[in-house]
Amino acid sequence: MGFRFPASADQKLIQIVDSALSDATRKSGAWLACRPGCTQCCIGVFAINQLDALRLRRGLAELDRRSPARAAAVRQRATDAVSRLSPGFPGNAKTGMLGATPQAARKFEQFANDEPCPVLDPETGLCELYEARPMTCRVFGPPVRSEDGLGVCELCFNGASEAEIAACEMIPDPDDLEPSLLERVEDGTHHRGNTIIAFALTR
Repeated sequence: MGFRFPASADQKLIQIVDSALSDATRKSGAWLACRPGCTQCCIGVFAINQLDALRLRRGLAELDRRSPARAAAVRQRATDAVSRLSPGFPGNAKTGMLGATPQAARKFEQFANDEPCPVLDPETGLCELYEARPMTCRVFGPPVRSEDGLGVCELCFNGASEAEIAACEMIPDPDDLEPSLLERVEDGTHHRGNTIIAFALTR
């Protein structure tokens, strides 16, 4: 029997993250510039984990059932992106897996920063797989704490003080549900490590 995606557990994680986003959005008010059609966070590649990748593929399959033409357009953009990105990909271009060495990480920081996400509809500026989007997409905009401090989108919180930013902090996964769910996915699929959206949708 093949691996079955833990849909109910993933939906619970998504609900928690989306609830945290809603709360942060309410607290942020006018400081938050995120609106439908804003594509600031859709330009430039970023790493996604295997849970994100599997969720995206399921989302694309669902889009294919609802709108085959839109799904085909997403697949074509992803295929085109893979062709462009493969020569300098900081990892294994055959598997789409990013390299795990410090050298590969440094290379990735400068990699494809102007590349649009293949899931972005270039005509509408909307995400074609919004309900299945990766966690990075779900938390972009509001202040989220990392090892570098509180990070925010450069379009948001212009003129806000550090205290005002901190008051709107988003804690997306307070119970750390994602790591254990990711482990289940990696153990079940035998795929480990990070990739990017274009490769996830063409593998």
